Amino acid sequence: MIFSTKKEKKYTFIEAGEGHPLVLLHGLMGGLSNFDKMVDFFSERGFKVYVPQLPIYDLPVLNTNLTTIAKYIIKFIESNISAPVTIVGNSMGGHVGLIMTLARPDLVKNLVLTGSSGLYERTFGDSFPRKNDRSYIRKKTEEVFYDPAIATEDLVDEVFSVVNDRMKGIKTVMLARSAIKHNMLNDLPKILTPTCLIWGRQDNVTPPDVAEDMHKFIPNSDLFWIEKCGHAAMMEKPDEFNEILYNWLKDKV
Repeated sequence: MIFSTKKEKKYTFIEAGEGHPLVLLHGLMGGLSNFDKMVDFFSERGFKVYVPQLPIYDLPVLNTNLTTIAKYIIKFIESNISAPVTIVGNSMGGHVGLIMTLARPDLVKNLVLTGSSGLYERTFGDSFPRKNDRSYIRKKTEEVFYDPAIATEDLVDEVFSVVNDRMKGIKTVMLARSAIKHNMLNDLPKILTPTCLIWGRQDNVTPPDVAEDMHKFIPNSDLFWIEKCGHAAMMEKPDEFNEILYNWLKDKV
């Protein structure tokens, strides 16, 4: 199904279905399309699904950090949704979800993390040393997935255009640094919200150790593995991901 994007005030987002609100947060190099199959699945099963576009490239340089993005999503929920939500965050989106849940636990009924940053992640680094080399960008994009075929030409083109846009490149690096600096190890025990961790066993960006540590330190958490799967499980193994999450959520909403 093709979903239309809504624009209201300063927010751009997808909205579909009716029922308990799910808010899906994409990663640093991700976008709304990362969640297409999730939107399909959950909007047909009694959930109202929201996928907001994170303002990764729209923030002033001095405010380009994860805390500002978390505040943006808090305001989005307050403006558009009148009930506590389930947050589903991939990669940097998971990190934003963690920050939000600590700041406003009243807004977050459940937290779902997949390939989330917050403890450790392997990124492009502080720069893109071969940003004009499309084959290098393709290789780095393919490394996100267990199956390199998931890195389509369109996806590689998106990443290539971002890293070759000077201001987008600067802001991408700033957010990657912000994620590394904002280590949440000491905060995880304070998260009392029911938390579901769904992790690709072959995630080499936020490796399995990250999932195990999050599970260890978040008190009310459950951990599920998806085999032959990398950093973006909801894209690479959508059917398995959706079933795990649906079964976990059944008695929590």
